[in-house]
Amino acid sequence: MDRLSELDERLLAALRNDGRAPIAALATRLGVSRATVTSRIEKLTAAGVIVGFTVRVRDYAEASTVRATSFIEVEGRSTDRVIGHLRGFPEIQSLHTTNGGWDLVAEIACSDLPAFDDVLRRIRSIDGVVNSETSLLLSSVLR
Repeated sequence: MDRLSELDERLLAALRNDGRAPIAALATRLGVSRATVTSRIEKLTAAGVIVGFTVRVRDYAEASTVRATSFIEVEGRSTDRVIGHLRGFPEIQSLHTTNGGWDLVAEIACSDLPAFDDVLRRIRSIDGVVNSETSLLLSSVLR
């Protein structure tokens, strides 16, 4: 798939809003047939644009979770090795490479502060991690 059409972009926006929306409702909202919606979802999935469907929960369901963003600096050419270690951390919800002063950005979720402290200790003890800066996420104002 070379480029997303305007319909594909509208369909993806509708699915981001409600990934469980019935095909008929999506078709009505987008002003196309159900067959078109089904076909576009199949093509977007086959092309790897849609990689899965998930559940979003209200903030109160995550209220007891300690969430944070950690910026990680990696030494030399050890990025792949560090990423390999970090992939094994169940507390890391997502991991991104980046440019600038930091090499990696990790989104972390833990059950409590002692568990959070342990994750930070384990991240900092990985051979090749030379620096990190972590900020707790207090509340979400836009998702």
